[in-house]
Amino acid sequence: MEEIINWTFQVVVVFLLLAGGIFSLIAGVGIFRMPDLFTRMQAAAKTGTLGVGMLLIALVVQFWEVGIFIRAALVILFLFLTAPIAAHLIARAGYISGERLWRKSVCDEMKGQYDQVTHALSSGKWKQDDP
Repeated sequence: MEEIINWTFQVVVVFLLLAGGIFSLIAGVGIFRMPDLFTRMQAAAKTGTLGVGMLLIALVVQFWEVGIFIRAALVILFLFLTAPIAAHLIARAGYISGERLWRKSVCDEMKGQYDQVTHALSSGKWKQDDP
């Protein structure tokens, strides 16, 4: 019975390692193949975070120790909290610095929302003089 459980855990670990590696590979390919900063950033942030998360979960399942679990959980939490924020800041900085959108982009929701003189960014829902 113990042999079947060990075999099952090994299958889970192999699946997580392969899936994490594939997601990380997709992130790397996305960085090179995507046409502009915004799509590259999305590919790196989403698939890269998921890939690293799966690799860390495979590590936890393989070694099954409390110390490794705590460290992996903290790294996953850190990645899932900081990757979206970093991606948002990179996209905003790229847009404000004049990075062009891909020519086939459907819409530019920030068009007209950024003032080049005052460097103020409005949401478009309220006017600047409204309280």
